[in-house]
Amino acid sequence: MLDAVNWDTYGLYVATEAALSLSPGPAVMLVIAYGLAQGARRSLWASLGILSANALYFALSASSLGALLVASETFFAAVRWCGAAYLVYLGLAALLGQPSPITVSKSAARGSSPGAIYRSGLTLQLANPKTLVFFVAILPQFVDPRLPIGAQMIWLAAGSVIPEFFILAGYGFAASRAARLATDTRFARLTDRVAGVLVLAAAAMVVSVSRA
Repeated sequence: MLDAVNWDTYGLYVATEAALSLSPGPAVMLVIAYGLAQGARRSLWASLGILSANALYFALSASSLGALLVASETFFAAVRWCGAAYLVYLGLAALLGQPSPITVSKSAARGSSPGAIYRSGLTLQLANPKTLVFFVAILPQFVDPRLPIGAQMIWLAAGSVIPEFFILAGYGFAASRAARLATDTRFARLTDRVAGVLVLAAAAMVVSVSRA
């Protein structure tokens, strides 16, 4: 298994994935919003939802189906606009102080279940077709046709999911450092507004995605 990978190329792949995961995008915005509103532990469920979507898109990109979906204007537009609409709903609900998974000022929001948080992360990342575009464009450059393809895909999937998990967890933990202050009734509405702006920014990023 260890001899199924070109380690020099693999190191470059992992570094590329880590650098892209560190850059603030829709996934990072959502994890920060959850870390701020509900703490680091609950933000992990959003991270797991995001990574589940990444794993699905990775699997699609490893097959010819991924390229077909990227080439479909209808699929691309539908996913992008549905995802943006969901994020706008979350963002506006937080800005207006209405109950939602990222709203702090309503007591019901603090009881958001891990499943609901996971689904928010999953929906967000599935609604960001740029993830599929990235895998379709990048993966072939790191696959060595002289080595076992299946084993390489396993290593490449691990090199994508594991670094991003720790990076997203780090963002959630950093945001949670302010959680106690944020959930104070004197600051809860301000926290809602900050979380709402972050998620609306994520929606804008999803809308701006192009297939190029």
